[in-house]
Amino acid sequence: MSTMNFQKSFKSRPPDKGSFPLDHEGECKDFKIRFMDCMQRSGQQSSECRLESKAYLECRMERDLMTREPLSKLGFADLVDKNASASKTTESGKAS
Repeated sequence: MSTMNFQKSFKSRPPDKGSFPLDHEGECKDFKIRFMDCMQRSGQQSSECRLESKAYLECRMERDLMTREPLSKLGFADLVDKNASASKTTESGKAS
């Protein structure tokens, strides 16, 4: 009887939208901990932890742990607009 050893090579790719692979290396662990702490403090009210959630998702996108999406499509359009307005105000204040 002969034994055959088959090995399939696996090439990783970014996950489909909605898939969240584990962060085995802990690259976004600090952001996750901040979000979980916020959730605990707020009585599991995710609306109170939107900034932490946004930061966590940004970390995952930057490290290819999830597909890059515009933050406005992830429900953070109001936070993106506020950040852009704050940047413009700061920049115009420096130029004066």
